[in-house]
Amino acid sequence: MGGENYRSRGLTHLRCAYKEAEILNCDVMLQSSPKTEAELVSTRDNPAPQGATVDHTMTADGAKLRHAYWKPIQGSRKGTIIILQGRSEFIEKYFETVEDLRKLGFGVLTFDWRGQGGSSRLLRDPSKGHVENFNQYLVDLETILTDVALPDCKPPFFILGHSTGSLVALLAGPALTNRVQRMVLSSPLLELTGIPIRQSWLKPISGLFTLVGLGRLSVGRKKKWAPSRPFAGNKLTSDEKRFTRNKGVLHERPGLGIGPPTVSWLFAACRTMAQVCQPGYSSAILIPTLLVVAGSDKVVSPSAVEVFGRKMRSGSFQTISGSKHEILQERDVFRQQMLAVIEAFIPGQQS
Repeated sequence: MGGENYRSRGLTHLRCAYKEAEILNCDVMLQSSPKTEAELVSTRDNPAPQGATVDHTMTADGAKLRHAYWKPIQGSRKGTIIILQGRSEFIEKYFETVEDLRKLGFGVLTFDWRGQGGSSRLLRDPSKGHVENFNQYLVDLETILTDVALPDCKPPFFILGHSTGSLVALLAGPALTNRVQRMVLSSPLLELTGIPIRQSWLKPISGLFTLVGLGRLSVGRKKKWAPSRPFAGNKLTSDEKRFTRNKGVLHERPGLGIGPPTVSWLFAACRTMAQVCQPGYSSAILIPTLLVVAGSDKVVSPSAVEVFGRKMRSGSFQTISGSKHEILQERDVFRQQMLAVIEAFIPGQQS
């Protein structure tokens, strides 16, 4: 009886933490398993950019990754920007950004991480956002670089990451020297903010639950399906039009969405945040890197990103004041600043 009460209290702490942080659409629910087809979903408000090459690629450990590549606009040879999405995101969410980057002269490659979007789900319940270890994301990135980018995309290669994708880029950073020229990482997931308990407690609590076999429990309770979720009070963007546009994609294909993360996902994220924030870790990242901080971020800690940026030998940080967490889904006043940062920091190489 006491053990059951402890389990209940511990899970409540985890759920409260994620309810407060509202990390990347954690209340999105699936109505069915995702489609296996690779085709992109194009809607009136979010048309797919023309000329995409879309396919699935299999990782060595059996995950099926959906990816899409757009060549640079004819005459441009600056290279390819690889977009690393945040947790719960999907290729379609970046259509507008793909067009913007192509106008700057780049080809664009992006993909859905395992466990989300149009890629393989890892549990019988496809609504759960799950990985056992962030090294699984490293396998995804390596597969995309080796099997898609190198043979099919125009070099040099650059990374544009967001949130969880930015954290994976930092985890992979020491091994990407001479393979990736530069990285722009928005809202990196280095520390959660606005949670009712200390982040230092999240790791041992989620670790204990995982150790006793409860790692596949969802951290958050399932709520309304995403297209019914109101704009008011969201912590991701202040742009209602773009917020509604992204919900429209999930209305068209619910299977692209995922629900709350599992306890194991949270434990894996906590371990990875702790790893990259260790003293001296940032000095092993030799790729010129720019961390972009959303000044009004209520999901990840802006101050933690700034501290990390100051420690980097090959990096720096820049703040976009007033922006919420998803800078590239924000109002034009913030998006244009982000695009200007990308253009200035990733000039590309004519060849």
